[in-house]
Amino acid sequence: MTRLNIVLLLALLASSLYLVKTSYESRRLFAALDRARAEERTLDTDFERLQVDKRAQATPLRVERVAREKLQMRTANAAVTEYVVPGGTPAPTPAQAAPPQQGASQ
Repeated sequence: MTRLNIVLLLALLASSLYLVKTSYESRRLFAALDRARAEERTLDTDFERLQVDKRAQATPLRVERVAREKLQMRTANAAVTEYVVPGGTPAPTPAQAAPPQQGASQ
């Protein structure tokens, strides 16, 4: 009978140690999950803020202002436009082309 009691006592000790280990692991995993959720909320907030900044930076007026001020760009017009014909030579711009003759006889 004492052998049975010793075996049962050892089984009880083993199961209680396993229970403690399992509950510790459960608490550790729950804490890790909580930290991951907090990081997710932080990343979501940062993503939304960056999306708002992106939309603000990409407005047409801001893009045009940056192009003019920082890149020294200007709007295209007939005076600065150069047309290329299939042969590879530049064609005269409409401003350089001869004006149409008025009053030509037919």
